[in-house]
Amino acid sequence: MHPQLFDLGPLHIRSFGVMMALAFLTAGAVTAWGLRKRGEDWHVVYNFLIAAMIGGVVGSKVHYLIVHPDQLSKAAFSGWGLIWYGGLLGGALAVWLMAYLSPVRTAVVADAVAPALAAAYAVGRIGCFLNGDDYGIPTSLPWAMSFPKGTPPTTALVHPTQLYEVFGSLVIMALLVWVLPRWLRHTGSLFWSYIAWAGVERFVVEFWRTNQPVLLGLTQAQLTSLAMMVGGAIGVWWVETHGTLIQARAASQPARRTAPARKKKTAAAAGGRRRRT
Repeated sequence: MHPQLFDLGPLHIRSFGVMMALAFLTAGAVTAWGLRKRGEDWHVVYNFLIAAMIGGVVGSKVHYLIVHPDQLSKAAFSGWGLIWYGGLLGGALAVWLMAYLSPVRTAVVADAVAPALAAAYAVGRIGCFLNGDDYGIPTSLPWAMSFPKGTPPTTALVHPTQLYEVFGSLVIMALLVWVLPRWLRHTGSLFWSYIAWAGVERFVVEFWRTNQPVLLGLTQAQLTSLAMMVGGAIGVWWVETHGTLIQARAASQPARRTAPARKKKTAAAAGGRRRRT
């Protein structure tokens, strides 16, 4: 555990804040890679990144205050008190607005963002691990850990659920980059696949978290995860049956790029024939 990395004069540089910043930068880099891979202008990522930072932080803070209204005076303007689901919704809405105003289709942006979300979530959970929060229930497994300086502190050996989520998110990212694109044929399906798989990951890990059940033996996070799983599956089905074919779009792009070249070759050939005559 390293909640505080170092001091910079009067400023205390905390590991959670550093990893959150790295998470946003990771999301921007992976999104830029995804847009370049799809033949789009990746420079729009700068606007998306700023929007994601503002929308993500505001959304996660608002979600926390809705769930914990008694913490309003303490958490409203603090560096703690953030819920990922609210951050995902706030960041997604902000990025969607920027994508709507950009020349890149929103569905293309969504597919490029999908693996970026998984990568950023993994980096962010490393910050939770270093800060010693969001750990799990007590266990006797060989990899159990204690967080004596955690938030809240515990000397008991518990599940390092932060690392479980890091591993799960990296697996999801691998699926989105190397496996699912072989099967999904329409633009936008990759994003909805991420929503569904992220719900699966959190639903499973939640069994080892300390959150209390609220309905049918499930925690609030698990109920939200179920909604993500169902919504993501419906989204994939809808896009795959009503969306734009990726192959059709990719096939049309070379034609547009090579058309001017063919005209130049035709003009050059005509000029050569005139010179010979």
